[in-house]
Amino acid sequence: MATQWQTFPIEFNGGLISNLSPLQQGTNAVGSATLLQNFETSKLGGYSKLKGYEKYSTTQVPGTGPVLGLKVISSGRIVASRKNASNKTEYYFSTGTTWTSITETALTNGKKARSALYNLGLSDKVVFVDGVNFPVIYNTAGNTIVKLQNTDVNVDGYTGTNDPLAAEHVAIFKSTAFYAKGNTLFFTAPFSVDDFSAANGAGSISVSANITGLAIFRDQLIIFTTNTVQRLTGSTAADFQVSPITDRIGCINGDTIQEFGGDIIYLAPDGIRLLSATDRIGDFGLDIASDKIAKDSISFLGSTPIFSSVILREKGQYRIFAYIESENVTSAKGLIATKFISQGGTGVNWSTTKGIKAYASDSRYTNTEETIAFSNSDGYVYIMDTGSSFDGAAIEAIYESPFMPLTDPQVRKSFYKMTLYAQPSGNMSLDLNLKYNFDSSSDLTTVQPDTQQIVGTGTSVFIYGDSKSLFASSDRVADNSNLVAPAGPWLTYPNQAGPFYNEEGETFSPATYGGELDNIYNTNVIGSGKTLAIRIEDNTTNPTFTLDTALIEFSQEDRQ
Repeated sequence: MATQWQTFPIEFNGGLISNLSPLQQGTNAVGSATLLQNFETSKLGGYSKLKGYEKYSTTQVPGTGPVLGLKVISSGRIVASRKNASNKTEYYFSTGTTWTSITETALTNGKKARSALYNLGLSDKVVFVDGVNFPVIYNTAGNTIVKLQNTDVNVDGYTGTNDPLAAEHVAIFKSTAFYAKGNTLFFTAPFSVDDFSAANGAGSISVSANITGLAIFRDQLIIFTTNTVQRLTGSTAADFQVSPITDRIGCINGDTIQEFGGDIIYLAPDGIRLLSATDRIGDFGLDIASDKIAKDSISFLGSTPIFSSVILREKGQYRIFAYIESENVTSAKGLIATKFISQGGTGVNWSTTKGIKAYASDSRYTNTEETIAFSNSDGYVYIMDTGSSFDGAAIEAIYESPFMPLTDPQVRKSFYKMTLYAQPSGNMSLDLNLKYNFDSSSDLTTVQPDTQQIVGTGTSVFIYGDSKSLFASSDRVADNSNLVAPAGPWLTYPNQAGPFYNEEGETFSPATYGGELDNIYNTNVIGSGKTLAIRIEDNTTNPTFTLDTALIEFSQEDRQ
């Protein structure tokens, strides 16, 4: 009698999970991942390979050490700061070519520069604070900077007080600048960032512990300390009021605070938390969003005290990066959170990054275009989520499923075929590994199959931006003497009969733009076991693709 085959579908969704036992996850969270490196959970379904990053400018920000401050002004302008030869923090701007100096700070040994973008008049401005110097104000209208100071009343930026000196955090709330230093929050007169006159409405507020970060959330200024979260309401000094949200747990790193899909996300001592509003007026939720990746988040968050974070608005994503100065860029790690519901931690899917080393990062959405930038100690500023390589290096993207019993976990199955449904955007070359019976090293009776390749080349399809799909046009070969290598003619002008060569000197057949890429890949497999796990790996500079669904065809054998 013929063996009866069965089909088991695996829909790729749910993201990275590490707080379940292997069999629980394989039974209850089919399609989730035990390893999801350099993939992102797509809002359109499936797991998509990350896009890469490339240099914003081919020149470095002058100076030494890490780039201390970074602010995206628009897709065509970025402001950065770095220590100069005098050990002072020097500010620069660039439009993608060289870096132009604007000013340097008065004092040396400035720390990481944090910033707030605001507009209280005719142009956008950015205020920077670095924990050592007076704040500096960058004006986007003329690429100029005003340094606040308390020494010369006749010079712009005179404050009349040292209150903002060495401010560590800054926010603009109710048209008022708030500067955090230690456990004190100094605020200016309304519609000013440098008027500290009490007669004009300036003042200060003290809290119980050192302030670790500030965030604006639903008409409130959220004040984070290590142990507490508080909120400031009101519009002026006359009615500013501070009230507690929680006095049990706070934020341990202000560079992790971001507004994320209607919530505030931040790093707390017990993981990555979400501050969410609830249906009750004045009430808040404090979900631990990283609970489902507890194993991964504990090791990641304990690896360093230095982090940076950034929001990708179009993708509903929050990315947090651990920074270790001595670590090679290829080993640098991060976490990606993708939000699928408006509030709360239950709708967050996770994955990891490897190969993005970010000390400072920022993003901004202008003119329907989002620019995501980051930097580290090599002095370059990079643009994230573009291209198909990490600045020329291959992107190591790995998906590994939990061990799935498919049916009864005590019944052996024989496996025959896997059909992968994927959505490539260009050439695709994947390594496929099937693992049986929890891949136990002590199990000498189970044979683990060899690696197999899944290849999609886009035959007879030209892919814009792919080096293997570029060809010489007729005007380029009208004069064959211009061709150096390979020897011409590339095309026979004017009838273009060939032969055809790509940029790598390889011949290829004529093809058409706009052709459809394959999205169904059938692979014959071998082996048997009670449980099955799938590992799919791409370690190339091929463009992004999305893993949609896998179908496993098998037959049930004996109970053992």
